[in-house]
Amino acid sequence: MFVGNPEAQGPPEEQYLGPVVRRREQITPGTTDQRLLDTEGDSEWVHTDPWRVMRIQSEFVEGFGALAELPSAISVFGSARTPPGSPEYEAGVRIGKALVDAGFAVITGGGPGAMEAANRGAREARGISVGLGIELPFEQGLNDHVDIGVNFRYFFVRKTMFVKYAQGFVVLPGGLGTLDELFEALTLVQTRKVTRFPIVLFGSEYWGGLVDWLRHTVVAGGKASEHDLHLFHITDDVEEAVALVTKEVGR
Repeated sequence: MFVGNPEAQGPPEEQYLGPVVRRREQITPGTTDQRLLDTEGDSEWVHTDPWRVMRIQSEFVEGFGALAELPSAISVFGSARTPPGSPEYEAGVRIGKALVDAGFAVITGGGPGAMEAANRGAREARGISVGLGIELPFEQGLNDHVDIGVNFRYFFVRKTMFVKYAQGFVVLPGGLGTLDELFEALTLVQTRKVTRFPIVLFGSEYWGGLVDWLRHTVVAGGKASEHDLHLFHITDDVEEAVALVTKEVGR
């Protein structure tokens, strides 16, 4: 703390900027308040990592606030490229309806394709239809069947919401994004970072090759255990898919 005329004193030996301490050549001119209130200068600061941390924090706050009062829910994953009217799309609609009938809200990525199908089924069944969108340069925003929607900049924040507010996952055929979400969930369950919850793969023909590779290459090579193959279920039946998630969450 300065006493008397600060202009008459030499440069400080130590500088406190909130929790940060700077000494000697690392001392910066001015104070935090000066930098806040000074309207001159460029706007490059909005692209710095400290400012990104604030944006990340705000996304968590917005997501938690929007979903905190959501009832029991199931996250449904699947391809944005699934065409309307296809068997996979219709299966997504039926899964959305069946989950609502079982007492769940439905959470998807909010996009088109399989995500739209599950949201549509939930909405037609008069349930709660949630979409967690992501900022991408080549896909549109939330589909018209979303009742509660949150858009995210960051994938990792969005994936936290999928896990935090769901009691289980149903995974329809999908691409790299769907695989990312699937293996994220499997890893969290395998490492016990999250209390075990059901993961159901819908479409045995689509997922069969992946499961064979896991069994005959990953497990056989000692990179995973046989027990890890029991972290998920595979089915072609909508009623069975819903029964599996319902049974494991104690419904």
